[in-house]
Amino acid sequence: MKLSQRASGLQSSLIRKVAEEGMKMDDIIPLWFGEGCWPTSQIAVDAASHALAAGNHFYQPNNGSETLRQEIICYLEQVFSYHATLPQITVTASGMQGLALAAQAIVTPGDKVVCVGPVWPNLAETFRISGADITMHALNVRHGCWTLDMNKLCEALTPNTRAVLINSPNNPTGWVMNAEDQNILLNHCRKHGIWLIADDVYARLCRGADHAPSFLSIAESEDRLISVNSFSKSWSMTGWRLGWVTTPPALEAPLAKLTEFNIACPAGFVQAAGTAMLRNGEQEVKRLQKRVEAGFDIVKERLLGIDGVSFIQPDGAFYSFFLIDGVTDSLEFSRSLLHHAKVGLAPGRAFGLEGEGHLRLCYAQEPNVLIRAFDRLEDWFSVARNAQRQ
Repeated sequence: MKLSQRASGLQSSLIRKVAEEGMKMDDIIPLWFGEGCWPTSQIAVDAASHALAAGNHFYQPNNGSETLRQEIICYLEQVFSYHATLPQITVTASGMQGLALAAQAIVTPGDKVVCVGPVWPNLAETFRISGADITMHALNVRHGCWTLDMNKLCEALTPNTRAVLINSPNNPTGWVMNAEDQNILLNHCRKHGIWLIADDVYARLCRGADHAPSFLSIAESEDRLISVNSFSKSWSMTGWRLGWVTTPPALEAPLAKLTEFNIACPAGFVQAAGTAMLRNGEQEVKRLQKRVEAGFDIVKERLLGIDGVSFIQPDGAFYSFFLIDGVTDSLEFSRSLLHHAKVGLAPGRAFGLEGEGHLRLCYAQEPNVLIRAFDRLEDWFSVARNAQRQ
């Protein structure tokens, strides 16, 4: 069967490849996906149930319910001191759909787009599907931390560049872009008319702070900035599929049209759940922040105790992206750990060539699960690493 060039050119997710292999096995500790182990708050469940019982079964406006959009405006004001207006907010069926809408709205096939990586593969691939010519700009490791060379990034962003993609806090590395660098980048994009796409889904998961620095805190409404957010991570609503984008007001109508010819609208009862979480769920965000920090403490201590592993400090999100001495094929190494240690990790190569030699571990888990996982991993890291060298 002949497929379109767009469809046939897509690469399969290496994370999914490991996960689907592991799902067929018994007694696996799955730390491969980017989601916590905790269920969604009863606040959201009750709100959705009430909306369904009240008859909220029908189509919604393309840009989302006005109630939820207004609640998002209040949230952005409270957290980021950003004064949004209703036309700037479009509700989406997930952060993933928000990225797709952004790509469809601004990219013409052949446009040059720069993406800072390693990065969640869906971010770059979404723009590639829309025809963008993607260039990756790699993060560096310095003194055990992830860093970005701003001079080199700005040199790569020429007037011929259509957009730059920034995921901060970053999946998989946990890198967080500081406010000074955000200001430099935003001004550079203003100067050259470059769109700045900020994947902000981990914005509330920043170690040592209530939230990560945000472009929204320094932006004007007419800036070529699209901030993509989601209820999946900070509100533990991965399966609900709900998010939003904050854009210049002029994109309200184009995004409504794109949504109409895509999913039409997110479900009304799901939007009711999101509204309730923004109004009454701040304590759930705080609870998650504490749980994630507890997971980080365990992971840092255990990784630092394993020979041949380079622990690189994450400043946000809920991942450790660590380097393993001698590993040149992270996919096969992940599969080896799956079969022998019974622990599922994401291969670094899934996040681009920049990630090869690394593994990603999601530590948004109960402490006892992480401890059991490391008890298994420690015995097998050296075995699997030595096998690769042979």
